[in-house]
Amino acid sequence: MEKKKRIVIALGGNALGNTLPEQMKAVKITSRAIVDLIEEGCEVVVAHGNGPQVGMVNNAMLALTHEDPLQPNTPLSVCVAMSQAYIGYDLQNALREELLNRNITDIPVATMITQVRVDAQDPAFSNPSKPIGRFLTKEQAKQMEEKYDYIMKEDAGRGYRRVVASPKPQEIIEIGTIRTMVDSGDLVIACGGGGIPVTRQGNHLKGASAVIDKDFASCLLAKELDADFLIILTAVEKVAVNFGKPEQKWLDELTPKAAREYMEEGHFAPGSMLPKVQAAVEFAESKPGRQALITLLEKAKDGILGKTGTRIHL
Repeated sequence: MEKKKRIVIALGGNALGNTLPEQMKAVKITSRAIVDLIEEGCEVVVAHGNGPQVGMVNNAMLALTHEDPLQPNTPLSVCVAMSQAYIGYDLQNALREELLNRNITDIPVATMITQVRVDAQDPAFSNPSKPIGRFLTKEQAKQMEEKYDYIMKEDAGRGYRRVVASPKPQEIIEIGTIRTMVDSGDLVIACGGGGIPVTRQGNHLKGASAVIDKDFASCLLAKELDADFLIILTAVEKVAVNFGKPEQKWLDELTPKAAREYMEEGHFAPGSMLPKVQAAVEFAESKPGRQALITLLEKAKDGILGKTGTRIHL
């Protein structure tokens, strides 16, 4: 019997919606695309972002401190944990339902609340750049800086947002459990929102005020699980150079060397396509035969079959 392809899928925010009702709808569509891959004979592990969701949780916790002065502010690491659980809840139920609708009854679905260790000396902590939460006025931003010691930055003329560090993931704490579940045939949702960021202090894991990029966390997860494919889902079918310009060119395949040249030339936007390409290159180079694919959610099956998407491989 041919060995199943093991795939780690990194779901972007567009696969999850921005509000609770949107998420309920979005996960149904997302689940259909994931179960399509399972029907193709793939073994799937799901990771996801949490950009809108962690901001929403953070705002809700903040509102509580305004309502009750005795309520302490909720650490960002706890907000990430909350977002992991509630996204996982919706996603695992939608996946279970879709599997049963197709008479697939032997694949349990489970969410692993996942901690990811980061380096306390990571330079990202000295230069917070990841925006979270809602847009605020200059006056509101000043209050947040004074009251909570937040770092607030103006964001593209739309107002001020809190920015936090986005350190590189170093270690997935629960990887042993995740590996055991995947090896036993479970459909596992892990490293939600890039993982709960923690630093090691002896035997203690201390939550960090950070948000880990989900593409880099998914890359680490895929390497640790010895996956064949890392699929990074985004808002476009393929990666392009000269994006949005008359000379725009869609790319079907990329070698890590070519991808690096394009990155150096500034073709991919930081905070958008750049981390996706960086994570794809890192995975493709990690072991012969490994491939990364960047494409749309609804094209994931066609991408695995080689019909579309941008493949990055040696």
